[in-house]
Amino acid sequence: MELFFIFYFALVIFIIAGIWKTFEKANQPGWACIIPIYNYYIMGKIGGVKNWWLIFIPIINIYIIFVIMIAIAKSFGKDTAFGIGLALLGFIFFPVLGFGNATYIGPNGENVLQNDVNSLGQN
Repeated sequence: MELFFIFYFALVIFIIAGIWKTFEKANQPGWACIIPIYNYYIMGKIGGVKNWWLIFIPIINIYIIFVIMIAIAKSFGKDTAFGIGLALLGFIFFPVLGFGNATYIGPNGENVLQNDVNSLGQN
C-alpha cells in the first residue's frame, strides 16, 4: 500500500511540475498553478479568455473549461485536438506542453509582437 502512495505522490508532483512549467513558459508565475481559483484566472489570461469566471456556474463550467484549454493550446501553437486533450487528459498533456518544445506565442495564438512588427511598414 505504501508503494501505491509513493507512485501516486510522484505522479501528482509530475503533473504540478508540468503545469508550473507551462505557466512559466507563458511568462506567468509558476506557483500560481497550485492556488485554487487563481490558477483558472491565470489560465484564462494565458489563453486570452476573458470569461474565465464562468467556471463557477454549473454545466457552463464544463464548456468554459474546454474553451480555456483549447485557447491555451492555441497560445502554444497547438491545434484544437491538443486543447481537448488538455481538458480530458491534462495529466498527460500538461507535462507534454510544459516540458516539450512548445513556445508561447500570445493569447489564443496571437503573436502580438509579430503583428506589431508587421504593421510598422504598412503605415
